[in-house]
Amino acid sequence: MKFDPFKHHRRSTRLRGYDYSQAGAYFITLCTQSHECLFGDVIEGEMRLNEIGQIVIEEWSRSAEIRQEIEFDEWVVMPNHIHGIVVITTPDASARVGATGRSPLQPQQPRGPSKRSLGSFVAGFKSAATARINALRDTPGADPWQRNYHDHIIRNEREWNAVAKYIAENPANWSTDLDNPAKFPKHPPPTMADEYWRDAGLS
Repeated sequence: MKFDPFKHHRRSTRLRGYDYSQAGAYFITLCTQSHECLFGDVIEGEMRLNEIGQIVIEEWSRSAEIRQEIEFDEWVVMPNHIHGIVVITTPDASARVGATGRSPLQPQQPRGPSKRSLGSFVAGFKSAATARINALRDTPGADPWQRNYHDHIIRNEREWNAVAKYIAENPANWSTDLDNPAKFPKHPPPTMADEYWRDAGLS
């Protein structure tokens, strides 16, 4: 297939120059491929998880248990996405951007997210959840996730409270959510975290 820069280019949603391994709080959103509703449904304002949704919750929860640097505040699994406040609590000098246990002076930098970073957590969670989902569905090699993820740095208490409220109320607001394909079938998947940030009333 010939490369089409308009079709294949994906803009990075990471903040240029920001160290995603340093201590801080992040509002993140992970979406399914094509916003397919894989994790269950919202019934009368409450999220009802199916078996795949249970896997996602288990792997999300386990991530905080196996990663000492990660803590969760408010989070929710929706039919086709996850919203959460992820807190990185223990910055590590060896985990700075561009270093993954090697000397940062080496000319060749390792690929992928740095250890103990937000990207490392997301990659590990997606990988673990994907393996179990594919085993359940007998779909080896399939990727249920939209490439990349959306994030926004939470800079103060006002933002934290607003994001937590938005996440907690997400199931109740599913009927007007732009991620709901039944209500907005022609709405393209969001490409920037700013859309979620606006929904939380912080644009």
